[in-house]
Amino acid sequence: MSASDPDSKVVAVNLVQAEDGLSSMQNFVIQMQMLDFLHREYPKAHVTLHAGELVPGLVPPDGMSFHIRQSILLGHAERIGHGVDIMHEDDPEELLREMARRDVMVEICLTSNDVILGIRGKQHPLSTFIQFGVPVALATDDEGVSRSEISAEFLKGVTEQNLSYLQLKTMARNSLQYAFLRGESLWVDHKRFIPVSQCARDVGTRNSPSKSCQGFLSANEKAGLQWGLEADFKVFEEHF
Repeated sequence: MSASDPDSKVVAVNLVQAEDGLSSMQNFVIQMQMLDFLHREYPKAHVTLHAGELVPGLVPPDGMSFHIRQSILLGHAERIGHGVDIMHEDDPEELLREMARRDVMVEICLTSNDVILGIRGKQHPLSTFIQFGVPVALATDDEGVSRSEISAEFLKGVTEQNLSYLQLKTMARNSLQYAFLRGESLWVDHKRFIPVSQCARDVGTRNSPSKSCQGFLSANEKAGLQWGLEADFKVFEEHF
């Protein structure tokens, strides 16, 4: 059984090692070429990669010029972790537009980037990703290392990144929209969060889903979890 089989318990493929490690720096392009080969053999297998978890002084300047681009264009990453050195990439604005076009989500790890890389506040490229329409979601990174939890990340998002409630809500929605879950999304347009026709009259209400909507939710794991999140939003917002 491969990672691309429908019954596989493998969620996605990732490569694990410090991005500034000797092997990573020396063999990065070769590793992406390996993923490119495997992607041709197993096109349905999801790929997620750490990319751009680097800052000046940690590696030579040219080491920050291509990791994000190569991860996406050659490694076929559907989502990346960190992306902190995005503005050190060759032609960063073109890359940002390409990421938005390809709908590549970036996992934003505020505590980790602060503790490990010393990047915080306005130094962080989060606002740049948002400006260019690149989808983002908050993440804890490795809780065993950063000793963080997701509530703290949302708090940092508000106090250090000046995120609005709507931006936080979008990020929470993105965490499910871009998750490698089975089935279709609740959203026919996930940029504007327009629900599928089966649930168009149900989302945002306190009512139980209609028969057609319930059938859709039961058949699609992703949509079912998204429905639950929307119900939680409804309860929370009623007590604002």
